[in-house]
Amino acid sequence: MLSVELHAHSSLSYDGRDSVDLLLEQAAAVGLDALAITDHDEIAASLEAAEKADEYGLVGIPGMEVSSAAGHVLGLGIRERVPAGLSFGETLDRIHELGGVAVIPHPYQKSRSGVMAKITESELAEADAIEVYNSRLLTGRGNRKARRFAERHGLPQTAGSDAHINEMVGQAVTRIGADDRTSEAILDAILDGRTSVEGKRTPWHVSFRQAAGGAKRRVKNRLGEMLE
Repeated sequence: MLSVELHAHSSLSYDGRDSVDLLLEQAAAVGLDALAITDHDEIAASLEAAEKADEYGLVGIPGMEVSSAAGHVLGLGIRERVPAGLSFGETLDRIHELGGVAVIPHPYQKSRSGVMAKITESELAEADAIEVYNSRLLTGRGNRKARRFAERHGLPQTAGSDAHINEMVGQAVTRIGADDRTSEAILDAILDGRTSVEGKRTPWHVSFRQAAGGAKRRVKNRLGEMLE
């Protein structure tokens, strides 16, 4: 079984803080086998991490967190950027066309662009897998609803720290029964449902610090764009 972090953000995300190397260092330090950097609507840092991962003894999984019209969708195993703003179905189609796996993160948390605020359960069931444990959900209610949905529909289950600072990488991991230690084998195992999840909640003060830092970075970036 491999321990895999499938949901983390670098400084390329509008609300991320740390470099690719810091995230890879943390992943190696906490004993992970693989890491997917999934920046918001960006893919360059993830591609960089996939190239560098072997230097840290890790498997790098390229991907991104796409802002569909309905909310966030993780595209794992893709090497091209999927544009934001497409419908939920179009986003899944585009990820599949690129050979990727579509995982729905925090689907029931409306405040963080969870898709269930705008789609039906039958549409959600078209995803390849559901993130049933997200470390940054403060009450855990959304995680429980996601797990029940995945179980009811027989969908593979994943976990992710949703780290926006390097210290939180590995806070939640997906244990994957892959046939080989490669990105392709890991993604195949997810599709086959050979997964289990484990993790612990991000401390509330860290979640608020990540959110506050992200808000400051967004304001700074917008001001920079206005001054250009």
